[in-house]
Amino acid sequence: MKSLLLGNEALAQGSIDAGLSGVYAYPGTPSTEITEYIQKSKPAKELKIHTTWSVNEKTAMEAALGMSYAGKRAMVVMKHVGLNVASDVFMNMAVSGINGGLVVVVADDPSMHSSQNEQDSRFYGKFAMIPILEPSNQQEAYDVMSYAFDLSEESQLPVLLRMVTRLSHSRAGIETGKKRNQNDKNLPEDTTRFALLPLNAKKQFDLLVDKKDILIEHSENSNLNTLKLSDDKGIGIIACGLAYNYLMENIGEDQSSYSVLKISQYPLPKQKIKALYRHCDNILVLEEGYPVVEELLHNYFDENDKIKGKLSCDLPRTGELNPKIVGKALGLHQDKITPVPSVVTPRPPQLCEGCGHIDLFNTINELIPEIGDKNVFGDIGCYALGALPPLNTINTLIDMGASITMAKGAADAGMENAIAVIGDSTFTHSGMTGLLDAVYENSPITVIISDNSAVAMTGAQESTAVGRLHKICLGIGVHPDHLKTMVPLKKNHEKNVELLRNELKYKGVSVIISERPCVRLSRDQKEEIKARIASLNQSV
Repeated sequence: MKSLLLGNEALAQGSIDAGLSGVYAYPGTPSTEITEYIQKSKPAKELKIHTTWSVNEKTAMEAALGMSYAGKRAMVVMKHVGLNVASDVFMNMAVSGINGGLVVVVADDPSMHSSQNEQDSRFYGKFAMIPILEPSNQQEAYDVMSYAFDLSEESQLPVLLRMVTRLSHSRAGIETGKKRNQNDKNLPEDTTRFALLPLNAKKQFDLLVDKKDILIEHSENSNLNTLKLSDDKGIGIIACGLAYNYLMENIGEDQSSYSVLKISQYPLPKQKIKALYRHCDNILVLEEGYPVVEELLHNYFDENDKIKGKLSCDLPRTGELNPKIVGKALGLHQDKITPVPSVVTPRPPQLCEGCGHIDLFNTINELIPEIGDKNVFGDIGCYALGALPPLNTINTLIDMGASITMAKGAADAGMENAIAVIGDSTFTHSGMTGLLDAVYENSPITVIISDNSAVAMTGAQESTAVGRLHKICLGIGVHPDHLKTMVPLKKNHEKNVELLRNELKYKGVSVIISERPCVRLSRDQKEEIKARIASLNQSV
């Protein structure tokens, strides 16, 4: 059967067909569609595959490891910066190993279309010393899932599967294949390897290091890594993941003028690399993201001027690759600057018309002349656009949850009127611990939780914070007299300004919950949220 699918959707279908029992994830572009596809899949529902969103990437990965511990096949999905959040368990489960197959899918975002950085997740895989897979097209994204779970169970290691934005968000016709049943529940015979006390961890780490040669042998023999040597010994090309697709768009299936090594599985197949290196006069490395392979080749060989790529400036060091860039590096064509038509004008991203965040920022901006124009610490979410014109409210955006802790640090340094703005989902993701720090010292900061009842930035998924924020803040220790609620509407502007002004005067922790549902939520979604809140209130 053939289907037209996004790369993310192809991967998701591949995981279902590979015997998946649970997907754990936190929404984040460009990875979100993977989990959403499984959530909407009728076969996934019939198979009772777990698909509920997790509070953050760390809890998602720990839950996936728990499902693997029970012998089932599990997948955890996130964007690249989410792997920073989950890195603690990621590094340690490489040491403990897994039981049922466990695949960690990370979607990197070269060019930072919707991210704070361009980090390359292959470094994490290398750091953890586990297998890495990097599909080159949508069909391979589907096909690789079955192999990924098999490889995970055979090596008893988690497998990192790297996607990138263009592959995640472009479509192709996908041929689906045979479906595999889910694993039966099967607890590990020896659980001591999951108890990483130093005595056990040392043994496990030795075993992990000893697997290096086996993993390299897997890569040497993998169908995902192919070497074709040409009679022309001028240029040899190493093309990794999606970059192989870009190469094929330039040279076609006729590779008579080029020797090509396609890489979609790591660690690198050293023998294939050596064969290419000895055969060709120059080596061009095509890889999306950081020069991971290029740097390794410089370590392998002494004649470093033979190796071309990002470090040699034959390819741009930042941003995405594309067929044109690859073609230029091969000398097939030169840059041609196409002027932008005068009718096209840049339009920066902006908040939706009628968004409650706008009224909140107008409230804060009213007080900027009184408190200073560098006192507002922001966070990751739709409201991050408050850092741009015409609002210009927010001064900092670093990572999930940093608004509260940065405001606390600034207050520790003597800043008065420090304000932290954080969304409801971001607060439960990474903000609660920062608030506990502030409560512990009764830091003089004002935290505004902009509650729009959704993970709005990534498509209005359900927020685990709905109906819980007030109780969470009280449980953390916020004084009831300084836990306030406002509704950000124009008609409430003067009242909201006075509320914020009064809380800024308090020399301790204040929390203001700014409540207004996201304008993108449907009427049915809003009714579901009301019902959920009512149910929570009744259960107390």
